[in-house]
Amino acid sequence: MLVLAKNKANMAKAKMTLDNTEEIGSMDENEIRGLTVIFTGDGKGKTSAALGGALRCLGHGYRVKVIQFIKGEIETGELRLAERLKPDLDITQAGRGFTWLDDHSDDEHKKAAGEGFEMALKALESDEYKTVVLDEIFYALQAGLVTEEQISALIDRKPPETHLVLTGRSAPESIIVKADLVTSMQDIKHPSRQGIPAQKGMDY
Repeated sequence: MLVLAKNKANMAKAKMTLDNTEEIGSMDENEIRGLTVIFTGDGKGKTSAALGGALRCLGHGYRVKVIQFIKGEIETGELRLAERLKPDLDITQAGRGFTWLDDHSDDEHKKAAGEGFEMALKALESDEYKTVVLDEIFYALQAGLVTEEQISALIDRKPPETHLVLTGRSAPESIIVKADLVTSMQDIKHPSRQGIPAQKGMDY
């Protein structure tokens, strides 16, 4: 409940800021612009939404780089798919798993996150990928593995035509206001509360 309240508070503050500063501009249907996209909130679907956008990008013949900051050492469906779609879809698990569930030290988690962040910067600067996804980057932020300043600086260094997607709970207001699109996933009902475990092909 604390995480949910914090996330709602961040979203409300960001909305107030945007309401006070945003102006509706004229649309140019031919404009090519890379978007900064955030999927946050306490509900399921943040990674799924990011990967859905990645598939759409691949369908247009573009290349996608996905860096997963927490889902380390887990064989997921997207990893299996990436093996078949290389080099167009490149997924790297930069994390060492959830910090409270494994035996890795804090230093190991921080080192892995730092390496993942450097990888993200290189992917953006390489002009090789149309979309770069930083999956669970906000969890890494909450765990103290990266800083708001690092994320903010990374957004500033994004090339104009590259899409940058960031996921995870409790996206901070300072990052929300820099994004073009922000969606907060709401947890209304979840199978885990019925004793149903994570399902292959849907949850991983």
